[in-house]
Amino acid sequence: MNDNPQVQNSEPGEHSQFGLLTNRRFCPLFITQFFGAFNDNLFKNALVVLLTFQAASWTTLKPEVLTNIAAGLFILPFFLFSATAGQLADKFDKARLARYTKLLEIAIVLLAALGFVLKSLPLLLGVLFLMGLQSTLFGPVKYAILPQHLAPHELVGGNALVEAGTYVAILLGTLAGNLLAGTSGGTVWISIVALAVAVTGYLASRGIPVAPAPAPNLKVNPNILIETWRCINFAREKRSVFLSILGISWFWLYGSLFLAQFPVYTKVVLSGGESMVTLLLAVFSIGIGSGSLLCEKLSRHKLELGLVPFGALGMTLFGFDLAGVSPTHAGLGAPLPVIALLADPAIWRILVDLLLLGMCGGIYCVPLYALVQQRSNPACRARAIAANNILNSLFMVAGAIFAALLLTHGGNIPLLFMIVAGVNVLVAIYIFTLVPEFLIRALVKLGLRAEQTPVP
Repeated sequence: MNDNPQVQNSEPGEHSQFGLLTNRRFCPLFITQFFGAFNDNLFKNALVVLLTFQAASWTTLKPEVLTNIAAGLFILPFFLFSATAGQLADKFDKARLARYTKLLEIAIVLLAALGFVLKSLPLLLGVLFLMGLQSTLFGPVKYAILPQHLAPHELVGGNALVEAGTYVAILLGTLAGNLLAGTSGGTVWISIVALAVAVTGYLASRGIPVAPAPAPNLKVNPNILIETWRCINFAREKRSVFLSILGISWFWLYGSLFLAQFPVYTKVVLSGGESMVTLLLAVFSIGIGSGSLLCEKLSRHKLELGLVPFGALGMTLFGFDLAGVSPTHAGLGAPLPVIALLADPAIWRILVDLLLLGMCGGIYCVPLYALVQQRSNPACRARAIAANNILNSLFMVAGAIFAALLLTHGGNIPLLFMIVAGVNVLVAIYIFTLVPEFLIRALVKLGLRAEQTPVP
């Protein structure tokens, strides 16, 4: 049941998920989160490209280590401050919090401009951490506000649009970051574009409708450790919610690990350059976006947990195939142009694997997000979502550390992909064994089992 009386319910058959983009209940939030994700990736990927292809002028550290350090720094605030962000989102109007976080983003972008002027790598890495902090504060707002503004049958479509929009923003932000990082005076243009996007995001946030606080009398506890554990306990009140959060967190480890390796994978494994990095990211992002949007059609406007096992299976199969078809020799000489690389049939197979892996990832994660939103207690929903962000960040930081250790101790990126695809099998077995509802619903989708009442 929707907990916002302002929502005008419509029949499930009367709307398309794309119709939400014209609705004030959803459109301003979508634009706000879209530009936020765009800016994060504009700066993060521009910096990563600079460090990968111009590392000698910045530092003596290896590019593959710097890539994973950058990924870890961006994610670390989600672990440290998500508990506080969840408390704030339950205590205050989420629309107002969204506007405050966008103002913070403007300040951070100005600090990034200063870092480029001073050519200070420590300051720029600090800005990356602050961008992660700003996203941490916005995360519970973004997901906890959806059940307040959307009817239950709109949740899957709303989540699908958010996920698709996020990955399109990642793609466009990366394209812009790669393009600007490679131009003369690129750091100046990066700063100008990032500031313009941050201001646009703030203006969009002003249109988000009021989202009353479910717990206005909540006393915010600044003790990070205690509140982190308390948020996790809120999520653990329902087993299906907590295990869905674990599944989402694993997806973010899986996806972020792949994304973080693309620059070095392109340079060292494929012998490509910046344009090939962009192509890999484009294919992967389009895959996740299309898989996410496909969820509403496959689920028929309702929460359909039977899609999750199919998504998990595809993530494993295409992850293994990607690892197996990837070259194992080091790239030699100057980077090859994209046209030359596409003459190799193995490259096309890699692109198909990435596309299908992304699609399966979208099919896997959207129902899990909708489950967490629907089945969490409305009074502490933002804190349950904060628990999701905490565990997401913990998993992603652990993934970044593991990748850095493996790559600095003789491992290679195809081996890394194969290991993660293998672990995905174990994670899926663990979750689906503890919550049989996922597999039962998958059997229903296949027509091998009769329909039954969902487990609450």
